[in-house]
Amino acid sequence: MALGFFDQFLSPTHLGIPLILIAMVFPWILYPSPSNRWLNNRLVTLQGQFFNRFTQQLLLPLNQGGHKWALILMSLMVFLLSMNMLGLLPYTFTPTTQLSLNMGFAVPFWLATVIIGMRNQPTAALGHLLPEGTPVLLIPVLIIIETISFIIRPIALGVRLTAHLTAGHLLIQPIAT
Repeated sequence: MALGFFDQFLSPTHLGIPLILIAMVFPWILYPSPSNRWLNNRLVTLQGQFFNRFTQQLLLPLNQGGHKWALILMSLMVFLLSMNMLGLLPYTFTPTTQLSLNMGFAVPFWLATVIIGMRNQPTAALGHLLPEGTPVLLIPVLIIIETISFIIRPIALGVRLTAHLTAGHLLIQPIAT
């Protein structure tokens, strides 16, 4: 059976079920749900200590106003960590190598930062579109160019991330065969 180099990135299925669904649901099964007992077992205690320390490290560089984003940032980090750790197991599928998942995360987070930036500090957000000291004749052209590059940024970053992950797998493929 002759396979091409890029066949490893096809979305695999098993019994008609796409494995990306199983790979995205399985890590959440691994985390025990907290109980309302007074005493917890060792696993729940270890999990709580890990999440507390991880949240402290995540929020360390942020000011007090940024701490309201702790839940979404922590959820994203745990999800990505789980997905990538699951991909280390043999014969498993890593969804983070797919462009659809990377773009699915990149575009909403980019859009949220743009909307929040425009709402909270509109002059600072729009100030990035025009460098200081620009000649008057170049202002309309430069604003159009900067706007296009600003809109393309999440697409370029998502494609670059996927390409880097793909390049790593493509280098392993010839070595393994």
